[in-house]
Amino acid sequence: METREYSVGLDIGTTKIVAIVGRRNAHGKIEIMGVGKAKSLGVHKGIVNNIAQTIGSIRAAVDEAEKSAGVPITNVTVGIAGKHIRSLQHSDYIMRENPEAYITESDIEQLKNQVKKLVMLPGEEIIHVLPQDYKVDSDGEIHEPIGMHGKRLEANFHVVVGQMGSIRNIVRCVKEAGLVMESLTLEPLASSEAVLTHDEKEAGVAIVDIGGGTTDIAIFKDNIIRHTCVIPYGGGIISEDIKEGCSIIEKHAEQLKVKFGSAIPELEKDSTFVTIPGLYDRPAKEISLRTLASIINARVEEILEMINTELKAYGAYEQKKKLIAGIVLTGGGSNLKNLRQLANYITGFDARIGFANEYVANDKNQYLRGPEYATSIGLLMESLKIRDNRPQAEEEPVAAAETTTEQVETEEPQGEVVTDTDPKEVKKVKNKKPTFGQTLLDKVKKFFEEVE
Repeated sequence: METREYSVGLDIGTTKIVAIVGRRNAHGKIEIMGVGKAKSLGVHKGIVNNIAQTIGSIRAAVDEAEKSAGVPITNVTVGIAGKHIRSLQHSDYIMRENPEAYITESDIEQLKNQVKKLVMLPGEEIIHVLPQDYKVDSDGEIHEPIGMHGKRLEANFHVVVGQMGSIRNIVRCVKEAGLVMESLTLEPLASSEAVLTHDEKEAGVAIVDIGGGTTDIAIFKDNIIRHTCVIPYGGGIISEDIKEGCSIIEKHAEQLKVKFGSAIPELEKDSTFVTIPGLYDRPAKEISLRTLASIINARVEEILEMINTELKAYGAYEQKKKLIAGIVLTGGGSNLKNLRQLANYITGFDARIGFANEYVANDKNQYLRGPEYATSIGLLMESLKIRDNRPQAEEEPVAAAETTTEQVETEEPQGEVVTDTDPKEVKKVKNKKPTFGQTLLDKVKKFFEEVE
């Protein structure tokens, strides 16, 4: 089987590393060929803090995925998150020299490049600039300005910022694991691709991905991303509270949370107990389910209040920005019993659990139905999208991964003539522009070249 026929998503999480191999079938659905999972060692709150352990975990997950799928894995699309990620809103404009000519992709790129020159905090780098809406002269709320006339082109941007040191560490781990990183994708965006519908993004929705070390949030309205952030708390800190509150080991605390945990103590019986085996002939412990739920509830309410703060920061309670589709909870932490009801109560928005199986064709045993695989499947979808956008003449996927942003932008498809007076042709070239992940990867590669 040729490498071109399949793609791989690699989710480097705080608690687990997942590699998913898949391809698109004749009906456009994703056919999963193999899955590999390994315990994540060396990652804390989404940030690599032990290079050697992380490389070993990546290799273990990829090896299992290779055996499961029966194909070699070379290229991967990797997610990036962590507490170092933040976002901001910014408005900027350019004055066009020839207002009689059509607005083209080059005008938009000029405006984006101007935003990328913003001064950030020391050690920070602009990862991506996402246009939200445009204004041409006096006409505002324009979603697609290409093909229009105007002197002044203005836009509101969602700017994603991260620490370049953290990005370099991820790149190094993937490279030393013997893999080629074809793209880096912001994990909340990957999760949203896997679990959100177009109607939800249009109406207004917040996706809340509760992982082991962090909680990632992305807010969409009018089918445009409006806000992203990372809260440095996840399911791991709930297990830590259970461990301390019940004086038990971490393994037992995690099992208690998964099997018997609840976010609402009032729904649990005080007379129901679960027995924890003692260590080395020590006596067993009995813990009531209501006591367990009380410990969990305190931390979950804190996380939900932080989520509520981010929703307020965006303006989700204002009429114009209201999230009609509410909240979609995903990630492994969303499996907690009664979490959806508590989220409804604290935020005031309707909540549902987000599953990624809608896009998977062959998940007969519901293995990938769990929300903990939403990010992994989203990364696989991003990888497939990258392959779909590659020219058919391309043979080597590794060479494709090394194509720079500048090369992609200057390439023109055979038989197409681009002029300033034909907006339809301009849009054809626009479809060939690199994805967010490719652009970010190019920046990282350029950084390494400068260091060398």
